[in-house]
Amino acid sequence: MAIAKELDQDLQLIDVREPQEIEICSIDGFKVLSLSKFEEWSPTITQDFDPTMPTYVLCHHGMRSAQMCQWLQQNGFTNPINIMGGIDAYSLSVDRSVPRY
Repeated sequence: MAIAKELDQDLQLIDVREPQEIEICSIDGFKVLSLSKFEEWSPTITQDFDPTMPTYVLCHHGMRSAQMCQWLQQNGFTNPINIMGGIDAYSLSVDRSVPRY
């Protein structure tokens, strides 16, 4: 079940992991914006996402998503939220069916 559905909200969900990581595991509802493709998606991010809404950002362990949250804030997003511990922590504490790597 997607996180947005679980919380019964429209959430902005971004996964900054790389394509090979997404192939291993992913969580429904997240839009993949791999950091290696930053130049491709960064010019339109404020058109694709509402900068005034909470924006949850995910990576493997939380470091890349923290960097992304900082960048989002510098670019006008008012509430970027780092999913601390990343998909690895999610797998351990929320949904053990999500593979760890």
